[in-house]
Amino acid sequence: MTRSTAAAHQHGLGVYGEQLAARHLVDEGMVVLDRNWRCELGEIDLVLRDGDTLVVCEVKTRSSTAYGSPLEAVDEVKVARLRRLAGRWLADHQLRPFEVRIDMVGIIRPRRGAMELEHVRGIG
Repeated sequence: MTRSTAAAHQHGLGVYGEQLAARHLVDEGMVVLDRNWRCELGEIDLVLRDGDTLVVCEVKTRSSTAYGSPLEAVDEVKVARLRRLAGRWLADHQLRPFEVRIDMVGIIRPRRGAMELEHVRGIG
């Protein structure tokens, strides 16, 4: 696989994962407010409302666990960045929710076999 083919595959896998995560979270009763919101600080994959709570959700999709689970890809530095991004999103949208929560959805989509999805609430 060439570098550009590998990058296209990774991008496609990421888009697939974000769509699957959004559908799962909506099925859980959440409402999608924003997708792939960007500013100079970074990007938020999904912004949702869960009752009175604003949820900033990081989605990680992998085709295997060869480099660790998708959930292991989010460390304290990434959580701190997501907190800053949540504050920026709220300021830009002039919202003051009752609570803000950071969630993570990890997806493994192997070439063969069943897809796995894990949703972790309140990672940081």
